[in-house]
Amino acid sequence: MTAAFDPDSIGIANGNFFGLPCNAEDAGTVLVQVPWDATVSYGKGTAEGPSAMLDASLQVDLFDERIPGAADMRVWTLPMNEDIVSLNSRTRSIAENVISALEEGKSPSSVAGLCSRVNEASEFLNSYVESTAERYLREGRRVAVVGGEHSVPLGLIRALSRRHPGMGVLHIDAHSDTREAYEGFTYSHASVMYNVMRQCPGVDRITQVGIRDFCSSEYSLITSSPLFAVFTDFRLKEKLFTGSSWDSICSDIISTLPREVYVSFDIDGLSPEYCPSTGTPVPGGLTFPQADWLLWRLVRSGRSIVGFDLCEVAPGKDSEWDANTGVRMLFKLLLYSCADVTEKSVYL
Repeated sequence: MTAAFDPDSIGIANGNFFGLPCNAEDAGTVLVQVPWDATVSYGKGTAEGPSAMLDASLQVDLFDERIPGAADMRVWTLPMNEDIVSLNSRTRSIAENVISALEEGKSPSSVAGLCSRVNEASEFLNSYVESTAERYLREGRRVAVVGGEHSVPLGLIRALSRRHPGMGVLHIDAHSDTREAYEGFTYSHASVMYNVMRQCPGVDRITQVGIRDFCSSEYSLITSSPLFAVFTDFRLKEKLFTGSSWDSICSDIISTLPREVYVSFDIDGLSPEYCPSTGTPVPGGLTFPQADWLLWRLVRSGRSIVGFDLCEVAPGKDSEWDANTGVRMLFKLLLYSCADVTEKSVYL
């Protein structure tokens, strides 16, 4: 930290989220920007999410009434990797050809070669995220991913699940993301939790919250596998509409999770009024305060957030609303992963 830093003054564009005055050597938490939307199947633009949120972050007040010292968080933002930006652009073009061919009724075998190229690029991306995470985890730092489409945190989850065997995943999303190789893409944005299930044996529980758009095979999987605890949006609303408090529902959700928890937050888990430009918005979902309360209750329960991702924020063409919502949720996730909420102080 620098003596001249004034958290109550204007945000300084120093390359760090929220203008926090932290360098790589002093960081307790490293934010890895992953500008990737190669496999998106509907709306595009999530690759622009990290940069849009970085810009919007300078408008966030670095104060929280529940956690004094929020501005003292030692959070450093890894600069954007331009090689990943270029690879995403090239891979997105190939994926669009695959998706167009399938939508025209062509056989999957006719685009198998193109799918392989997309899968190879996606595995390179996963390896980049994993090796980057490993580098900072070995140094004793926390690592979080800012996406990008929701396929991008797989490498981080792989790395963390080796260090924290028995950890749980709190997955907030409109979608289950348990399709196998959706549209032929092994690492599709619609397959991230399927891949966690297959590639992260250290994960003992995936608790899904707010999901409301999934196919029958996904539903069969998540309701039959002991790995999953499922709180669909319908079931959440059923409890709310019949008199249960949100606090009691949060207790039920949290009770399914172990002591160490990874949070995978797809912004479309919120009601689309908060994220209208996200790639696959779905009516329903959580309010911002409901999601915030769930995360707050999670750490108040004595559980720790060992890592997290925030994905699927896509900047609107005429508004900064999506980026504003996304970066404010990022701020909450950082607070709750960095802070000792029992002692009401932030780890330095």
